[in-house]
Amino acid sequence: MYSPIQLPEWQQLQQHQARIATQHMRHWFASDPQRFQRFSLSLGDILFDYSKNIITEETLTLLVQLANAAHLQQKIIDLFRGQAINTSENRPALHTALRNYKDSTLLLNGHNILSSIQGMHKKMYACIEKIRMQQWLGVTGQPIKYIVNVGIGGSHLGPMMALHALADFSSTQLQCHFVSNIDSAHLYEVLDCIQPESTLFIISSKSFTTIETLTHAQTIRQWLQQQLGTNNLTAHFIAITAAAEKAQQFGIPETHIFPLWDWVGGRYSVWSAMGLPLALMIGIENFSQFLQGAQDADQHFQEAAFINNIPVLMGLLSIWYTNFFSSHAHVVTPYSHRLHFLPHYLQQTEMESNGKNSMRDGSPITYKTGPVLFGGQGNDGQHAYHQLLHQGTHLIPTDFILVANSHHKQDPHQDILIASALSQAQAMMQGKTYAEILQEALANGLTDEEAAKLAKHKQLPGNRPSNTLFMKKITPRNLGTLLALYEHKIFVEGVLWNINSFDQWGVELGKQLLPPILDCLTGIAESANLDSSTLGLITHYKKQDDDSI
Repeated sequence: MYSPIQLPEWQQLQQHQARIATQHMRHWFASDPQRFQRFSLSLGDILFDYSKNIITEETLTLLVQLANAAHLQQKIIDLFRGQAINTSENRPALHTALRNYKDSTLLLNGHNILSSIQGMHKKMYACIEKIRMQQWLGVTGQPIKYIVNVGIGGSHLGPMMALHALADFSSTQLQCHFVSNIDSAHLYEVLDCIQPESTLFIISSKSFTTIETLTHAQTIRQWLQQQLGTNNLTAHFIAITAAAEKAQQFGIPETHIFPLWDWVGGRYSVWSAMGLPLALMIGIENFSQFLQGAQDADQHFQEAAFINNIPVLMGLLSIWYTNFFSSHAHVVTPYSHRLHFLPHYLQQTEMESNGKNSMRDGSPITYKTGPVLFGGQGNDGQHAYHQLLHQGTHLIPTDFILVANSHHKQDPHQDILIASALSQAQAMMQGKTYAEILQEALANGLTDEEAAKLAKHKQLPGNRPSNTLFMKKITPRNLGTLLALYEHKIFVEGVLWNINSFDQWGVELGKQLLPPILDCLTGIAESANLDSSTLGLITHYKKQDDDSI
């Protein structure tokens, strides 16, 4: 199994980086009026501008050569054909099949999984139609008005993010809530604003053993029993799971259970039945458009030459900064309130996928992999962490995500919003020199000494890289395309780092340690075999019995 840093192409990039690291983007833009045209691409209604990066055409050539040396094209083929690219679990990662509208057959172990997906969609759509037509009745005969999705991680972040993004397409006759945090305050906050007789709870858990989700489900069942005075609650529960027998043991009938498959990872499951709350709210046609948008990105990823391939370039640029500029973080900043949960969603998708310290064969890694991803709404970020982006000692690439058209006609806010984003990207790129600030300060009447002192604090180095993804309007199709572009970007990173982007063993140890600690907290077991810190914190917790409420 190869290490990418041993490839000649990697070493050529190191030499190239040493040659251009001291060059400044402001000079490239000044000398090349066509830089934007040369370093931008479009896919449907999405423009990808990558001109504000520390790159030349030679950089791109060398990065593409690195991708070829890593056999990226074959890995893409393997991904879509269902090869067992999740090597540690010996399974494929076929979330792309969930939005495959162009093929009729995709065999996995001799079975046509597209037929199974069509069956899942048929069952989903029948359920959606019944609820939206007010034909799904609760135990008291009331139609469903409230949807509560109970899940965590991929069972929660994707549907919640997408539903907020597509709020302008949502039904007005239904309300949808999401519960994820095991803190009971989250659950009761939702229970306090719904009516039990007209609420449908969607229990979303691939394994149907997730402690947060199952604890919530048990509390909800008790609450319904108390509120409705009956144990006959089947009309108020749906399960989305790969463990149908466990859902049935909980009391959910088979007709109310929607399947998942082991070849769909949780963080890639919004396209599956996990997207049911989204589909319920935006309707079948809009959900189909959401899937179609993702397939648009899938087709582009498979067919476009690497030099014209948006997710390939996104992934290569991430490699460029992480491994050749020692960047440890990446910012995603949507200038759209509707997309305010997108950074949270991408945090899981990227950091759970590529936060790895071993290669695909288990060999230890001696180079940097997945950077920390953070971000938030653009204007809010300007008044929070953008200071660090402009003048901090870390080089942190930024993705600006812009939406050209608001869903509100004649919206005077939109021009200010877009201008805010463009000015931030320009400021990061060009910076402001000591000489420029000095001249400005002198023109404002400061003395030579005052101006010189102030200029040292106000100078901005610039040369801070960014991409801009500019969407015409937030629609189901455009959102699907955007999310799939990021999925494929993450895959490209994983291929070049030679890691498995589809497992997540790092989260398992905490799950294993939880039960014995819980037993200690509740007095079921003694506090044996615990470190002094954990034992001390348990002792402290037990002393904090608050009877003031």
